Amino acid sequence: MRRIAVEGLPADPLAAAARFHGEVVPVLAEDDDLLLVFPPADHTHRGWRLAAVQMLARSLAPCRVNAVASASDDAIRAAERYLGEAPGLTGQYLPLDDEGAGAVLQARA
Repeated sequence: MRRIAVEGLPADPLAAAARFHGEVVPVLAEDDDLLLVFPPADHTHRGWRLAAVQMLARSLAPCRVNAVASASDDAIRAAERYLGEAPGLTGQYLPLDDEGAGAVLQARA
């Protein structure tokens, strides 16, 4: 799986999507599974990022394309390991919780 850092995009979601499609997509190789790594962003970027990853996964099949959003190298490496062991997983955009979600509590019956 080849990791590609997607950096330097504008803060505006529409401008960021336009730059991604204009500058990043044309240079993606079609011969390897890809992990796109976006920096963290607010909810306004989720839609275009997910749509872009899904489109790329369809157009580059049988290669897999997934994306994460994180500033934590540890979180990115963990996601990369997980995705590497899940050969059927493609077209996913996973915003990672760099701070940790905390303990998982079970509901009492």
